[in-house]
Amino acid sequence: MLEAGGNAFDAVVAASWAACVAEPVLASLGGAGFLMARQASGQATLFDCGAQTPLVRRAAAETEFTPITVEFGTASQQFHVGLGSAATPGLVQGLFHIHRELCSLPMTQLVEPAVRWARQGLEVLPLQAYLFNLVAPIFTFSAEARRVYGSPTMPGKPAQEGERLVLPELADSIEALAREGAELFYRGDMGRALVAACTRGGGHLTLDDLEAYQVEPRAPLRLAYRDAELWLNPPPSSGGILVAFGLKLLEACELSQLDWAGEQFQTLLARILEQTSLARAAGYDGREQESEVVEAFLADANLAGYLSDLAHQFPQTSGTTHISVGDRDGNVASLTITNGEGCGYVAPGLGVMLNNMLGEQDVHPQGFHCWEPNTRISSMMAPAVATWGGTTIAVGSGGSNRIRTCLLQVLVKLIDFGLSTNQAVNSSRIHMEGGLLSIEGGFAPPTVAALREAFTQVELWPERNLFFGGAHVVIHDRQRGEFEGAGDERRGGVALIVD
Repeated sequence: MLEAGGNAFDAVVAASWAACVAEPVLASLGGAGFLMARQASGQATLFDCGAQTPLVRRAAAETEFTPITVEFGTASQQFHVGLGSAATPGLVQGLFHIHRELCSLPMTQLVEPAVRWARQGLEVLPLQAYLFNLVAPIFTFSAEARRVYGSPTMPGKPAQEGERLVLPELADSIEALAREGAELFYRGDMGRALVAACTRGGGHLTLDDLEAYQVEPRAPLRLAYRDAELWLNPPPSSGGILVAFGLKLLEACELSQLDWAGEQFQTLLARILEQTSLARAAGYDGREQESEVVEAFLADANLAGYLSDLAHQFPQTSGTTHISVGDRDGNVASLTITNGEGCGYVAPGLGVMLNNMLGEQDVHPQGFHCWEPNTRISSMMAPAVATWGGTTIAVGSGGSNRIRTCLLQVLVKLIDFGLSTNQAVNSSRIHMEGGLLSIEGGFAPPTVAALREAFTQVELWPERNLFFGGAHVVIHDRQRGEFEGAGDERRGGVALIVD
């Protein structure tokens, strides 16, 4: 799309349609997303295309809400699927809203690659096969899911490595949407087909939910960090404010003499991730809809106690899938999209799997089945834009509750330690959740030993794994007119520079 004369926003919309074909475990028209858009003029807007709770909550006993466990090898995570886990999807409405506001090419042109690949089929690569097998209970949950995504050679299993995944019904759906617009999905025959099973099969969604859905353009959360300025995803989503909290703690630290991969910094970083989790539970969870939450959560008075607990750790001074695109005019687009893991239900004839955002524990920390109707669901998705010196960066990550820790580490490696884009994205990371410190393979033995000594619950991974997120970064040096990019190898990420 860049070669065709489009801008960064044309490219990111086209890539979103394509992701729904090429990465069906990570992206779906039945899902949601967030775009951080910074135009060449400097105007930045967060387009919230996130999932919305339905207008009416059915009794839990009447819903289809099934727990399944995903095994990452070294760790496991539980999700809930079934029609009762599906929230109102926002991605399709969001893509058309972004197209109307920011794009220059016709939508029929932007969907062409996605439609072509859905009709011709794509070979299932090793990473996609790994993802299908991770969530096999979801992609074999219903008869329609098995028909669309099932392996032709291994009955009862999802598509396997080397097989060709052909999605003609999804191609028809995308093509029809490009011709007729989002109304087809939210008010027309496509919407009626999506919700038909929900009313009789244990789901909450109705056509009223789709008709009421609105994209929410929001002012980004702006944060100064050292010499950089960042634009982050604001509340009611959680990811951006938690990244900001961690950066606020790191800003009080003198890092210039530390090695990013060394014992002292990694121990400090783990403590900051721990403090951020504690602060989230004590002062943020359940308050996402409050207008004053940012000011209170990031206020010096709130930070002071956590900094005091960290004081002995450092020398004091007087702190899903993702697409990033930049263009030569200075526009940058950072878009994170998700289907959760999918609810396991594929609408017959449409090839679209609905999300399971009502079954994601990390965005419902107060518990399931107690959500407020008609409310935007908080999200860990945190697409971001940052500038420092003559550099503009677009960055984001997939990875459920690892998104915030992944982005924090990538940003610090770029801003504080001056790592190359590839090093910042593909070097080893840590994650702290529920008192358990997960250490990705690749750290030197002294660093691992120091972390084991500092924390009682430690899980050492033998190698790098997509559990630790998937950051994708593009950097534009405006003074030299040069681009640099890196895709996260954990999730098959790639970076392309178009002349």
